Amino acid sequence: MDTKGRRGNGLGENPETTAQSKKKKGIMIEGYPVEGLSIGGQETCVIFPTLKIAFDIGRCPQRAISQEFLFISHGHMDHIGGLPMYVATRGLYKMRPPTIIVPTAIKENVERLFEVHRAMDQSELKHNLISLNVGEEFQLRKDLKVKAFKTYHAIPSQGYIIYSVKQKLKEEYIGLSGNEIKNLKLSGVEITYTVTSPEIAFTGDTMSDFIIDPSNIDVLRSKILSTFVDNSMTVDNARDYGHTHLSEIVSYADKFENQAILLIHFSARYQADIFKLQILSVKWKDKILKLALGLCHIQEVFS
Repeated sequence: MDTKGRRGNGLGENPETTAQSKKKKGIMIEGYPVEGLSIGGQETCVIFPTLKIAFDIGRCPQRAISQEFLFISHGHMDHIGGLPMYVATRGLYKMRPPTIIVPTAIKENVERLFEVHRAMDQSELKHNLISLNVGEEFQLRKDLKVKAFKTYHAIPSQGYIIYSVKQKLKEEYIGLSGNEIKNLKLSGVEITYTVTSPEIAFTGDTMSDFIIDPSNIDVLRSKILSTFVDNSMTVDNARDYGHTHLSEIVSYADKFENQAILLIHFSARYQADIFKLQILSVKWKDKILKLALGLCHIQEVFS
């Protein structure tokens, strides 16, 4: 890798240092800072920086580089195009090799993609590539795991649910002293039980069928649901491209138990006033983040 050339092109600053020195833009949703960019047909990358995770990589925005976990929903270029640059830039700044999770259906193609770039770039492009099938889980860290869920797009795709994982003291041991708890643990007694809670669900591009899929109940229960919305003229137009129409989100309003719904992927030509009218007409408008059209429109909230 030509590190001198890259630094000469404006990549001399470490992304983590740059992020700390600049005033961050973004929004706060249910206690989570959210950053990213999503423009229909061009690029999508949604970032949860406190968790060090990004969903899809778009063209590899600068703020995505410092995220340690990347979840790819499907292989369309506006969602995966920046993948080699993401890995290469982390290597350039000697960051830990990232963990990249992809649908099993595209893993071999992703591996070949990196082989080609290694040959051209003459760099290692170190990373940990994990494939998940729908329903499979992967432990990200002690208190966090991810599960793939079924989505309905024009090509193989899947969404991801991030779960918090906590250990709670069993009821029969509540009220015991610290020493008593310690002695029980030393004697091999299991004094806690595991509690998991769906925190964030990201669908990527999908038709509305994911909403009525009974296996996706946790998707509709997660604190935050980030989903694609198409602003095509009709529902049929949206479905032709494997997308969800905004009116379908409205019609299924009673099924959503989420605390917040983050709508992304509007086209660059979508009018702000139209979006606001649609939101105001929904009885659960407070659940939908208006975002000042940040992630929903063309503004980059990470820059």
